[in-house]
Amino acid sequence: MKQENLFAALRAAFPADLDAAAVETDAGLVYSWRDLDRATAMIANLLQSLQLPPASRIAVQVEKSVEAMMLYLGTLRAGHVFLPLNTAYQSAEIEYFIGNAEPAVVVCTSRNFGWVSKLAFKAGTHHVFTLDDDRTGSLLERAAHCGDRHEIAPAGADDLACIVYTSGTTGRSKGAMLTHGNMLSNAQVLKDYWGWQQGDVLIHALPIFHVHGLFVAIHGALLNGSRMIWFGKFDPKRVIERLPDATVFMGVPTLYTRMLAEARLNKVVCRNMRLFISGSAPLLPETFNAWKERTGHTILERYGMSETIMLTSNPYDAAQGERRAGTVGFPLPGVGVRVRDEAGQDVPAGEIGGIQVTGPNVFKGYWRMPEKTKEEFTHDGWFRTGDVGRIDRDGYVTIVGRSKDLIISGGYNVYPAEVEGYINELPGVAESALVGVPHPDFGEVGVAVVIPRPGMRLDGEEILAKLKSQLANFKIPKRCFVVDELPRNTMGKVQKNLLREQHKQLFA
Repeated sequence: MKQENLFAALRAAFPADLDAAAVETDAGLVYSWRDLDRATAMIANLLQSLQLPPASRIAVQVEKSVEAMMLYLGTLRAGHVFLPLNTAYQSAEIEYFIGNAEPAVVVCTSRNFGWVSKLAFKAGTHHVFTLDDDRTGSLLERAAHCGDRHEIAPAGADDLACIVYTSGTTGRSKGAMLTHGNMLSNAQVLKDYWGWQQGDVLIHALPIFHVHGLFVAIHGALLNGSRMIWFGKFDPKRVIERLPDATVFMGVPTLYTRMLAEARLNKVVCRNMRLFISGSAPLLPETFNAWKERTGHTILERYGMSETIMLTSNPYDAAQGERRAGTVGFPLPGVGVRVRDEAGQDVPAGEIGGIQVTGPNVFKGYWRMPEKTKEEFTHDGWFRTGDVGRIDRDGYVTIVGRSKDLIISGGYNVYPAEVEGYINELPGVAESALVGVPHPDFGEVGVAVVIPRPGMRLDGEEILAKLKSQLANFKIPKRCFVVDELPRNTMGKVQKNLLREQHKQLFA
């Protein structure tokens, strides 16, 4: 079998000088490439000493740290399957994940050890370790007794590397099975497409239980032999302070809006930056424009999913086109993207339909859910993303929303992103969300939830009155609420399921 272990490819890209800095943390610690090599070997040897079955799941719910990244890399190195869990998950959720994935090893923070270990042992997991963000915990204590040389476990392109549980906005979370080949092919494509070059330095300020921070950012830097400036938590002031020392930054829209609120953000601090990337949630055109004006840089927006890693991207190279606000660019090399109607026919350019994708980055299926997996793929093997969007005549892809967010009001389709776009352009509006709730006459109607800009007062009725002159009547929300903030998940995505739940009795 050809060696396609993702870790082997990342390790092969380490620079010749293993004593050079690989990661520099916000606490002032510096890790060399040799440190990464030795620590991942020790963790892999620890896992090997437990005599686990091949491709055992290693479930991890810990705070962000360089050691947590080493645990991820050590798991790949040992040929096991990494299972990252959001740090916000509580006991009922953790119980579900442990029961569903049946991990051989669970790693948690010391403060959660009491209740996590109970759930794990009850479910039949034999090994529970602790790992904290201050380089302490039983995992490191045990690994310290293991050798620092390790032969990388063989893995084929189709072998499982990770299971990422989707955020579960529609019923129970599903475990997306990603292979070594899925992740390596995507990392290699992005290395070329985003123009990674010698001397690049990445600011890593994202969580690492998610595709964006764990795969896109870390694989990108490691595959390029690039140093990372590592933030345990995002702090806009401290990130801006480090921009002159870096060339690449990856963030979610919330991080960009928080940096724009800082007076120190300007063209001078961004003078050495090569690329700002945004994803995981839609970037408002207004943030895109404000960033360009303040920094002289055009944010590159891209689109991906837990099941597929990255799918599309605005061009890095200006010769391939401009970066357009509100779009997620073109399909990446080797990735197929098509837009189809309910009958499974391609829709004309510029028209809205369901987005389907294919490519070497598309996952193997949902963990222990063969029926669900079958349902989500078309007869010719394309994955139905559940996203709704369009491809314009120039080939740019625009995401209009999730198919589950579509509102069917009196038989008409209402796309929330379209209505939100009009609301967001009204004076005094910072951001909005439109959700569908049950209605006795129309089946479903839209309810708008709006955040005002700082110091502005908004009136819901006035917003609806203004929309009436701009949009067809069936698209006008039936109610509009003005609130201080929208519920968001850790990646900054608005949790529309919570808004729907909150307002579902409105017209009952």
